[in-house]
Amino acid sequence: MYTCCVERINYDDFFEKCSLPDTLNSWFLVAQLHVWMCLVRMRQEGREGKYMCQFMVHSMWEDVEQRSKIMGIDAIQRKEGMRAMTEMFYAALFGYDEGILSDDSVLAAALWRNLFNSECEDPEQLELMVGYVRKQMQYVDSLDGDDLILTGEVKWRPLVEQNAQSILKVATPTYNDTGL
Repeated sequence: MYTCCVERINYDDFFEKCSLPDTLNSWFLVAQLHVWMCLVRMRQEGREGKYMCQFMVHSMWEDVEQRSKIMGIDAIQRKEGMRAMTEMFYAALFGYDEGILSDDSVLAAALWRNLFNSECEDPEQLELMVGYVRKQMQYVDSLDGDDLILTGEVKWRPLVEQNAQSILKVATPTYNDTGL
């Protein structure tokens, strides 16, 4: 499941559409958003879900450390950066949890603070991200819990979709010209 959060995301779309710099920190902010969405879903799955949450968070921190080493960040800076990212992560979890349980303005505020580092001045970017989070949460909530625990498979919907519709809408019957 963690792999789905970091390898099946088009980061370039997020960097471009949200005006985020292509940095380790921006990668982390986008990854943590997807990890959070999975954590929310896994918390509904009892003990197995709780174990999955712990494993995902552990995997995320190992991945962040490896990526920072590959980028040549020295040990002291890496330790300080990991401490700052840990604080950001737990603050983001709290803010996103509050946002998903509230209205779009609360979720937008959480995204503005956490994903955009309080620097987004384009309301369309916030609107895009609020819609993205809502549609992803709707999708993740629709997945069968047993299958999710077993496979960890999450196929994220694209950031921008043409003719996007709710995945849970029931198809409306269509009528031909005769009204039948």
